[in-house]
Amino acid sequence: MSEASRERRLEQVYGARSNAELRAIYDDWAGRYDEDLRAFGYSYPPPIAGLVARYVKERDAPILDAGAGTGLVGEVLSILGYTELTGIDLSDGMLAVARAKGVYAELRNQVLGERLDFPDDRFAAVVSAGVLTTGHAPPSCFDELIRITRAGGHLIFTLAMPVYEEGGFRPKLEALAAERRWRPV
Repeated sequence: MSEASRERRLEQVYGARSNAELRAIYDDWAGRYDEDLRAFGYSYPPPIAGLVARYVKERDAPILDAGAGTGLVGEVLSILGYTELTGIDLSDGMLAVARAKGVYAELRNQVLGERLDFPDDRFAAVVSAGVLTTGHAPPSCFDELIRITRAGGHLIFTLAMPVYEEGGFRPKLEALAAERRWRPV
């Protein structure tokens, strides 16, 4: 795929007006996604996995990859020895690619910003790389991510400064800290 084609794909993703439209774009992109991200210089999975290794010592601890996509973070976590990986994504196409990698114990089609089908306190850690961005997951998704993370667990995520500042994440994350629902480390 050419650079211009990859750029158009990103414009489609960031311009999607609904989860259904976003799902269709990602379903169509799934087969070329990993290759295109490499071409963009996407580098979130190793640092995210490194932070998991720093804070989650038990290799059999349940970890949720929220917005797993094709499983790039799960691949790195698996290499580090993590075995109880669950992934969620809104795209069945992306989940199919992730499933083929064989690193997740479970994969589910779920949408960040909606109620997640997991019990309270289920995960020792929740990771999300490249998902908390324009048109993907709203700041309100943190309520659910906190609900399903164990006390003393970790939320490890990427969030670009423009989205943090302009996408409503700053007040949400500050409110969660003020309410003592989480503590930034």
